[in-house]
Formats: sequence, C-alpha cells, structure tokens
Amino acid sequence: MLNVALNKNKVLLGLSGGVDSTAAALLLKKDGLKVTGLFFDVNEIKGKASESAKYTAKQLEINFVYKNVSQSFTDIVIHNFCKEYTEGRTPNPCVICNPSVKFKTLIEEADKIGAYYIATGHYAGVYFNENNGCYYIKQAENIEKDQSYMLYRLEKEILSRLLLPLDHISDKEETRNLVRTEEISNSEQKDSQEICFISKGENYMNYIKSRGYESQPGNFINKNGNYLGKHSGLVNYTIGQRKGLGITFGKPVFVSEVNHNNNTVTLGDNKDLFRKMVTSKDNVFVFPEGKSPEIYNNAHVTAKIRYAARPMAATLNILENGFIETNFEEMQRAITPGQSVVFYQENLVIGGGFIV
Repeated sequence: MLNVALNKNKVLLGLSGGVDSTAAALLLKKDGLKVTGLFFDVNEIKGKASESAKYTAKQLEINFVYKNVSQSFTDIVIHNFCKEYTEGRTPNPCVICNPSVKFKTLIEEADKIGAYYIATGHYAGVYFNENNGCYYIKQAENIEKDQSYMLYRLEKEILSRLLLPLDHISDKEETRNLVRTEEISNSEQKDSQEICFISKGENYMNYIKSRGYESQPGNFINKNGNYLGKHSGLVNYTIGQRKGLGITFGKPVFVSEVNHNNNTVTLGDNKDLFRKMVTSKDNVFVFPEGKSPEIYNNAHVTAKIRYAARPMAATLNILENGFIETNFEEMQRAITPGQSVVFYQENLVIGGGFIV
C-alpha cells in the first residue's frame, strides 16, 4: 500500500550529473513534467560524483534525492561480476544492475515521493502495443548510440511507468546542444567509463583480485586438447582475446574457449572463433497475457550477441529445459559466455538471455 498517491505530472529521473541525464531532465521539463533527480551512489562513502549531480540539479532547478545503494550493488552486481570472471565468463554488469538495482530503486523512490513516472538518459524508447497489451523496449532512432540491449530484462511493471526522452535524439552533439543552450556547466563533460565501479586507470583483473576473488593457474590447450603452456588464471582471459596471453607461437592465436570445469584456456586460429549457433539460459520474453514464451519458438528474429554488435537474422529454438538455441543465418565471431543474446522483431526487444 502506497503512502502517497501517484501523480502523473511527476517524474523521478536517474541523474548521474552527466550530459545524457541532464538533457533528459531538460526534455522532461519541456514536456511540462515536475522532475526530481535521483543520484544512485554505488560507493560506500559519499563522493564527488554525488556533489556534481546535486549541483547539476540545482542548475536545472529541480529537486534532488541522494540514495546510497552500495550494499545491494555490491551483493548483486559486483559479486556477480567477480564470480563470473573467475568462472571463465565475461559478464555485462549493466544488464544485471538495471532490473535489480537501478530501476528497482527508481520505482521504490518514485513511490515514496508520489511520482508515477520514472526516467533515465538511456538512448532507447518504450512502445506500448494496444493490440496485445504489451510494453516493449525499442531501439533508439540513433542506432549508433542505441542502448536497448542493456534494458532487455526490464519487466512490464517498470516499462509501464518508464519515460526515455532521448529516444528521438539524432546524435550526441544534439544532446550537448540541448545542455549548452541552457548553459548547464557539464555540457562538455566526457562520456563516463564503461564500468562505473572500477576507478580510472585500474583494470578489471586487479579489481577482482582486490575483492578477494582468486583465479588459479592452469593449462593452455589447443582444440584437440594438447598442452601448449601455462595460463595465469581464467579471470585474465575472454573469448577472442589475442594480446596479453603471456605466450607466443610466432603467429596470431586467439582464446577460443575458457573452461572452468577443467581450468583450461583453449587457443586457436581466428577461424575457430566463428559459429552460427548460440545457447542461452535465464531467458526473458515479452508475451501477451494468457500466452507463454513458446509463441516465439521457431520465430524469425534479429539478435545481438553483445552490446556493440549489429542485430543479425536468426531463428529461435526453445528447448525443453528453457534454454534457447539461436541459429544465425551468418557466422558470428567470438560468441562469449556471460554476455547476453538479445532478440528483436523489427525495432522492438522481445527478449534475451545469458549466453552459456
């Protein structure tokens, strides 16, 4: 039971203090909404980033809420990140954070202040299909900046209240111009680094080790299982990697498999990185009430195997154990366990899962 009635004229925006969330705030205000900015602090100690966001809110003339989410972020996101790497997978922390921390917190805090809507500065959109009653994440008009891949695990309860005002922005310069026009001080701020919880100059391998996670040395092998040398621990390798192997062969070699069960790293030629089929688990789908994900069995879709990939034509095969085989029409390079495969029909996200 909510303590406050939800007001459809109020929106709670995830405000990092960066250009994208600032532009989102300006667009929401332009639409006549009363905006409150929420800063998520993933650090145990309040830092400069929160003060920067607070100052941005002041310049925007909007209310500001500070929320420390460091405990849940550590338990859910950082633990998963470290564990996945030590077990030979390559995770995407944003995919985990979005449904379980960021948007969950936005909804909880929006309820507290009586805001019906939540919003972020992601480059993506929300589409409601009146015919089937489903909400979908859709690709941004600016495909180069599109972040729909990161949002595929958001549920209907989130999407029905979500506003994504950067959906129609053509490029980053247009975003900056929105902020420049209002003379907000962060208009020239550089884009944030890829992994928000790892300090500039620190690599993820050292970060994982500093958190107490260990990765034992093991064997490099070839695709026939023959011994090639010693590796320094699974955490140091990912599919497709060529540099930093600590071993040379007089020709380029690539990581083609990282096997946690026997602690081996398989090395091979570039051609060994290509295949057409990918299997995924913990899949989620958008489907009408009264239906099941089975409606997508044998469906023709486009799919992405990583954030920066282009969607490629594929067919889905839903297995009895809930896993999904995605069969691409063209070869895909360096399909990587721990990453997500995300499914699209036209420009709408219909689902996705974690690559095994």
